[in-house]
Amino acid sequence: MNPGARPSVSVVIPVRDDAPALAACLERLSCQTLRPLEVVVVDNASSDDTARVAWAHGARLVAEPRVGIAAAAARGYDAARGDVIVRCDADTVGGRGWLERLVAPLAADPALDAVTGLGWFHDLPRGSRHLTAAAYLGAYYLATHLALGHTSLWGSNMALRRSSWDAVRDDVHRTDAEIHDDLDLAFALGPEARIRLVPVGVGVSARSLRGRRQRRRRLDRALRTLRLNWAVRPPWLRWRDRYQPIVAQMSSWVTKNPVR
Repeated sequence: MNPGARPSVSVVIPVRDDAPALAACLERLSCQTLRPLEVVVVDNASSDDTARVAWAHGARLVAEPRVGIAAAAARGYDAARGDVIVRCDADTVGGRGWLERLVAPLAADPALDAVTGLGWFHDLPRGSRHLTAAAYLGAYYLATHLALGHTSLWGSNMALRRSSWDAVRDDVHRTDAEIHDDLDLAFALGPEARIRLVPVGVGVSARSLRGRRQRRRRLDRALRTLRLNWAVRPPWLRWRDRYQPIVAQMSSWVTKNPVR
């Protein structure tokens, strides 16, 4: 893809029993200023009207019978045909310019592997939806950056090159239902990849944070994702691998340009 050229975009939405939210998401996608090449809805063993909703909105339906968002997301990425894969959830609600703004940095910079965005909780009271999301996402991006040695990904609002996915598709833990697939993908991309946090926001539901059981499950998944990936490359090695080339480049420059 040439710098500045508009890439073809596949939007991947993993879904399990979330037909009403999916309908709203697909309705918003139909009004985007950047029309996607395709919208891939991955039906993760749903028992509701997910398939009917996808067909009604002209989406491409892909089935993933193994229950788990990691398996569903990976199945969608494998099926995507676009130059860029945008990943969101069924409860993601984007404005008309969302896709165009999210994909623009990848079109402008061929060396960029992925971008990840921001959001707010559209189903919280108006006075707290942005503040709560800022606290949640701020903590998420800070903690995961320390764990990874680089910027992480947030599955509700992210995009990556299909070529970048192809390079790591065999490294993600796609059969493990108890991990965070977006964080796992960021681990697989590694410190050598370039991932950028961009000021592009979407609305999402706060339902995943409601209740002690739900919060505990998310924490357990985060810890499992860390353990699996740190066993491959611990954080101190990831930080070394991230900045060693930069230090080497600076040392080379100083050697060639000594202070006199």
